[in-house]
Amino acid sequence: MRRQILEQTALDVAHQVRAVEDSIEAALIELAELQNRMVRARSIVGVGIGTGHEALEQVVVALQALVMARGGMANCHSALLDAKQQVPGLRTTSFGDGRECPPPGAHAPLRAVA
Repeated sequence: MRRQILEQTALDVAHQVRAVEDSIEAALIELAELQNRMVRARSIVGVGIGTGHEALEQVVVALQALVMARGGMANCHSALLDAKQQVPGLRTTSFGDGRECPPPGAHAPLRAVA
């Protein structure tokens, strides 16, 4: 029973990590699209390059912060692997098909594999 609880808890964490990663990447895509539209809008409207520059700089700041958050999630994987070694019952357990992380866009439910 304890092993099942441990495995389910680890699985819940794995699903949440993937959800956070997907959310960060979706936000990166949206910010990149916003940046693109802002640059195009200036060109289409025909205003000077300084118009809206501060706003564009703030989008870049947001992009940089999300890229750092994305790196933080990559580091989270490593930290979780280390933490797993400290939890009796999880050391020999992996999730999915044997790869470190499920591939992006995978919709098949993860399962505990001994």
